[in-house]
Amino acid sequence: MSGYRKLSRTSAQRKALLRSQVTSFLYHGRMITTESKAKEVARIAEGLIALAVKEKDNFETVTITAKVPRKDADGKRVKEEKDGKKVTVYYEEQKEIRKDMPSRLHARRKMNKIFYPVVEVPTAGKGRKKGTKKIDMAQKMFDEIAPKYVSRNGGYTRIVKIAQRPGDGAMKVLLELV
Repeated sequence: MSGYRKLSRTSAQRKALLRSQVTSFLYHGRMITTESKAKEVARIAEGLIALAVKEKDNFETVTITAKVPRKDADGKRVKEEKDGKKVTVYYEEQKEIRKDMPSRLHARRKMNKIFYPVVEVPTAGKGRKKGTKKIDMAQKMFDEIAPKYVSRNGGYTRIVKIAQRPGDGAMKVLLELV
């Protein structure tokens, strides 16, 4: 017997479908899909959550000095003339950053192999680039999802049967984080 469900798709289609559904599921926390897809998505998601829980606190905080461009009231860079050329004015700023330890970096890269990029668009300005922000799903896993499940040993997802789909009679289920 094979180790996974084929879902009546080629390997490339199946991989894309599962990546998309896992990304959507972990971003929203729940989804409605067919039973066989839900079981595969839950299997992948459980592994990612376990990885995030294991590597949740495996980083160090480092203080660095960064050159930051000075900006005016409109948010544009301030420029001044030096030797007949316009040059951006910078100032130095102390910043604290999180530096991943090697095992956490490896976990982050494993997660990023599965997650598709997520862009959050504000409801007021639909279709516009202004106001959109990119969501780092690996960071969300470490910061939001993993702390909820530190005390659990597996079993992070739940599948609840809803009803049969009218068209083909496939069982629809609700897949959610516990």
